[in-house]
Amino acid sequence: MSGVRLILKDHQWERMEPHLPGKRSDPGRTGADNRLFPEAVLWLARTGSPWRDLPAFFGNWNSAFVRFSRWSKDGVWDRLFAMMANDPDFEYVMIDSTIVRAHQHAAGKKGGPEARAIGRSRGGLTTKIHAIVDALGNPLRFILTPGQASDYTEAEALIADIPAEHVLADKGYDSGAFRDAIHAQDAVPVIPPRKTSPQVPCDYALYCERNLIERFLQKIKHFRRIATRYDQTPRAFLSILCLVSAFIWTK
Repeated sequence: MSGVRLILKDHQWERMEPHLPGKRSDPGRTGADNRLFPEAVLWLARTGSPWRDLPAFFGNWNSAFVRFSRWSKDGVWDRLFAMMANDPDFEYVMIDSTIVRAHQHAAGKKGGPEARAIGRSRGGLTTKIHAIVDALGNPLRFILTPGQASDYTEAEALIADIPAEHVLADKGYDSGAFRDAIHAQDAVPVIPPRKTSPQVPCDYALYCERNLIERFLQKIKHFRRIATRYDQTPRAFLSILCLVSAFIWTK
């Protein structure tokens, strides 16, 4: 193995394999080392290394990069995440966000920082990951914005069409309009009111479960390529998020 530590267990690969291109049953060319390629991307996600530093054990780094980009454009990573997240617990869902530092190499693409979901705040160049998880703390959806964006801006998009019974969020999401959006989906908001807001009821016992999304956001930051954004395009960064989330679903 040349000292390379792999991450996928057999049961995880068995779940992922049917949903990835290059199987013998697929039309066209059969993918060589189909399991080794997701392993290569997970290795990069875990270590935060540049593509050029991909160990030779995984094959040619440029071929792996081209394949990753092609799968990103084709939506392969998004579909894999969706298929792994096919049995969520909708008793309640939780939303929150986290800011990650964007490396200077992520800021060099044409189109402007806003188009790349990169902003400049007190911490420098940053991207904000808005996330929603189910009642077991498993991820359901991500949205990227520049780091200085308010948490509230993506709240309604995060919960759209998700059939949860309750929606848990912190005081940053305390808004009459958002509460109305939750009620419109036949769900109950569990959001503590600010001191300056109308004092609406909140199920504080259930609110304690919100720690699950905080734990999830810390979990994905164990992957250094997520804790620091190196990818220039939001699509590439989201692809890494989707693969890591698919991995978490299969653990």
